[in-house]
Amino acid sequence: MQRVEILQGDITTLHVDVVVNAANEWMLGGGGVDGAIHQAAGPRLLEACRQVPEVAPGVRCPTGECRITPGFDLPARHVIHTVGPVWRGGASGEPDLLASCYQNSLATARGHGLVSIAFPAISCGVYGYPWRGAAAVARQSLEAFLAGDSRLQRVVLVAFEESLHRVLRDTF
Repeated sequence: MQRVEILQGDITTLHVDVVVNAANEWMLGGGGVDGAIHQAAGPRLLEACRQVPEVAPGVRCPTGECRITPGFDLPARHVIHTVGPVWRGGASGEPDLLASCYQNSLATARGHGLVSIAFPAISCGVYGYPWRGAAAVARQSLEAFLAGDSRLQRVVLVAFEESLHRVLRDTF
């Protein structure tokens, strides 16, 4: 897919308008990419996340949805926090929820006039989504959105690990 770059590296170092954070529903940091983004953005990101209203007890961002905050100390001006599905075998709506993460993040970026966005491999860490299946959902979601939107000039998928990078590269 020509408009999507596949990179191996650290998403927190990219100079893009917005990085997508594979967050949890409470948006208060965690492990993996979520922890790395919170650490790189500094303590103001946590405070901004605390200001996001809860939509249910302890839930600031339901699975499949997203919220946007400033990027603070990141090179990226903004962070879009999205909550991917936990893999439960595939029959619990995981592909649709994962597709929603990509689609809603892209729509939010477009709605804020942003033209460059970097995604991690959402749900591929502790949430256990099989890498090849997640990569296929990411490709379908990105292709569908980008077919109707020429404003996004740069879309990047970033893998921290070489093995995941290979899967993404082979899928795209």
